[in-house]
Amino acid sequence: MKKADLKNFFRRTATSRNRWKKRNNFYHQSLEKYFAFIIPEGKRVLEIGCGLGDLLHSTKPSYGMGIDFAPEYIEAASLKYPDLHFVEDDAEELKLKDTFDYIILSDLTNCLWDVQKALHNIRNLCHAQTRLVISQYNFMWEPILKSGETLGLKLRQPAQNWFSTGDMQNLLQLEGYQTIKIDRKLLFPKYIPLVNLLFNRFLANLPLINRLDLVNLIIARPVLGDDQQYSVSIVVPARNERGNIENAILRTPEFGTHQQFIFVEGHSSDNTYEEMLRVKETYPGKDILVFKQSGKGKGNAVREGFDAASGEILMILDADLTMPPEELPKFYEALRFNKGEFINGSRLVYPMDKNAMRFLNLLGNKFFGWFFTYLLGQRLKDTLCGTKVLYRRDYEEIIRNRHYFGEFDPFGDFDLLFGAAKLNLKIVEIIIRYRDREYGSTQISRFRHGWLLIKMCAFAAKKIKFR
Repeated sequence: MKKADLKNFFRRTATSRNRWKKRNNFYHQSLEKYFAFIIPEGKRVLEIGCGLGDLLHSTKPSYGMGIDFAPEYIEAASLKYPDLHFVEDDAEELKLKDTFDYIILSDLTNCLWDVQKALHNIRNLCHAQTRLVISQYNFMWEPILKSGETLGLKLRQPAQNWFSTGDMQNLLQLEGYQTIKIDRKLLFPKYIPLVNLLFNRFLANLPLINRLDLVNLIIARPVLGDDQQYSVSIVVPARNERGNIENAILRTPEFGTHQQFIFVEGHSSDNTYEEMLRVKETYPGKDILVFKQSGKGKGNAVREGFDAASGEILMILDADLTMPPEELPKFYEALRFNKGEFINGSRLVYPMDKNAMRFLNLLGNKFFGWFFTYLLGQRLKDTLCGTKVLYRRDYEEIIRNRHYFGEFDPFGDFDLLFGAAKLNLKIVEIIIRYRDREYGSTQISRFRHGWLLIKMCAFAAKKIKFR
């Protein structure tokens, strides 16, 4: 089959597409639900191979555009959704000149003539924060789908491409994209009430079993070079850490165009607040802000510190200094050079100082790292390392979308991780050496806080994975 034959097939079948869509309505409604979850409302969204425009409409864009090489689809979609924009175009011969926040390729890679050329052209429609969202069939379903065509349950298709997720990741990498995560959905593509609950809400989301799901969802981003320098705000939440405050200043290397230190005091009993004020007076050449948090818990302190920050990059440095401040430039460089968009510390690789972490804490951290890797679809070895770094613009987006999870996290770590994952930010870990405290003692209760973390994980699983 030649490319011209593909075009003719889709033009010829355009009038019957709506009938076939209704026949397999549960599959298409499921796709619309997945994409609406992935893409926040109010974004600039482009769908390539838009068909009748239903999927694009489901994302509730502030500006939505669909392109298709079949004019019959463009005409029908324009009539159906006059508030959206539809243009005849071809991903492999792209004429469109614009940029978008999200670009959708749904069930398209299986019928494109040259997928790599399409990905190459799509880069011209991307800015630094653009997300590419691809849905494609699991290649293991080929015999089942072919049988469906033979039985008249599905529109008979021309010869198709059957990409594995590995094949797709390879093409994305060749064309300068970085895969953020891969999700798998829909184990049973027909709606039967109890069967849907068991297969698609539960079994389809379990490790190993999800390898059998029909739909592979791949989220990627363009990797664009950036050698720009940025201003930095370093938030230091502190409770009973008087002996570490001055070292946070002395041991932090110079990096960025400007450094701001924000000390947030958390109702201490050892004169930590007075020490913060003394340090601020002692180092007038440093930009130091000191205040007491209005609420309780590290999460509240971090949020209030970030709200007061003026830097383009936001950092958290735990006041116990078990994550050495000397390591902060690594986080800055990883973000600045676009290695990731949410930089998280990992304490669980290098050998630790003897008293740095108790054994039960270590086991708990390893469990939460495994669980969050499964839950968020991105590799995370250490969810509870206090050092987290991101751009202010992305944190402001997390704030706007915080209503989805609510302000339930007293630690602050999960609020940021969940928010970053929901916004499809690329999470990257910096391996650090975890040191003993030089002052004070840990304020983590293994059992009380451990139980709270388990409840938070269950809540997140319901909101992210088993929704």
